[in-house]
Amino acid sequence: MDSGQLIGIIVGIVVVLAIVAVAVMISRKRKVAADRNKAAEMREQAKADEFAAREREAKAARAEADAQEAALEAERKRKEALSSKEEAQSVRSGAQEQLRKADEIDPDVVTSEREGQAGEMPTRADLRSERTTAGPASGDQVPREHMSDEHMSDEHMSDEQRSREDVPRTDTTPGPDVNPREDRPRNL
Repeated sequence: MDSGQLIGIIVGIVVVLAIVAVAVMISRKRKVAADRNKAAEMREQAKADEFAAREREAKAARAEADAQEAALEAERKRKEALSSKEEAQSVRSGAQEQLRKADEIDPDVVTSEREGQAGEMPTRADLRSERTTAGPASGDQVPREHMSDEHMSDEHMSDEQRSREDVPRTDTTPGPDVNPREDRPRNL
């Protein structure tokens, strides 16, 4: 091997080492740049996540405040409902007391205090029958609701009225006082 070849080999090795060194440096720079970019992206993502977390915390705080407000509103409405219910009960008891007093004053209503005198006191049915037995004046028409069954003669009823009276009614429903409460006086 002559010295020219040896120098060629050494120069070749140095060139290859230089190329490898440059390649390593370039790849390191790229890796560092990529790491910087990745770190910057990660920081941006962390900032976005932090912002989203703060936003969610704010929404949660608003939702909690709304829930507390709704609870306070519900409590206020419960108190209003209770007050209205108590007021309604007071009005109802006042109305019942007024009805009881009216029944005590009304001579047509038999109350428990007047049960002993019930034979002496006329009832509403007695008063109605008295009105109908007095009879109409000549030529006067007596309204149908004031006529008793015995005073409704064929001359006062038309054919349509007769046919309605013969048909049993099936459309009637019992009223609200079918079972009157025991604490209320009953009208007879």
